[in-house]
Amino acid sequence: MKSVMWLVATIAIAAVPVTSLRASQAPGRGTGARAGAAAAPHRSPGAGPVIVFETTKGNFEIETYPNEAPKSVDHILTLVRRNFYNGLRVHRVVPGFVVQFGDPATRDMTKRDRWGDGGSGREIGVAEISPKRPHKLGAVALAHRGDPRGADSQMYIALAGQESGQIRNIQGDYTVFGQVISGMDVVQKLQVPDIIRRASVKEPARGGK
Repeated sequence: MKSVMWLVATIAIAAVPVTSLRASQAPGRGTGARAGAAAAPHRSPGAGPVIVFETTKGNFEIETYPNEAPKSVDHILTLVRRNFYNGLRVHRVVPGFVVQFGDPATRDMTKRDRWGDGGSGREIGVAEISPKRPHKLGAVALAHRGDPRGADSQMYIALAGQESGQIRNIQGDYTVFGQVISGMDVVQKLQVPDIIRRASVKEPARGGK
């Protein structure tokens, strides 16, 4: 079997194939977290640039955490500004756990059996896991094959918080570099193979917040 971008390599949870991110292995459809449990729209202290994702289901925004994960945030912002995410598809959804995207092969429906294998080709090279940024509903973190230093373009969004055993089991193993601050209801509706039409950086106003 080809190597794929692992999300959880060490957990064994019944009926959830967590060691592989192939779209063909993702469980069925669903919104995951409870309706109305959207992330708060206000910014967190110390948050950096906001990334806006425009999808076929609507838009959502994430704030980034350059103080805790500077190289990870810089890597993702660089990819966004290069239009890397435009046209990519969601390739994995596990209801109540995660929704994932960031593989350039997902632009091609004929390569669906390879979805989850790829990235930009440039690994970040460091693990920036901080206790200040735990997994919670709407947390945005970087997938990897078993070593967080090998993370690249693939990211996932948590569909639950620490009340979930699956989420608790990945705490401390993945770099959380952002948080959904608006549009969590959109994230909860995403399915394979929904399209990310456009990703853009909401640049801060001059001299403003």
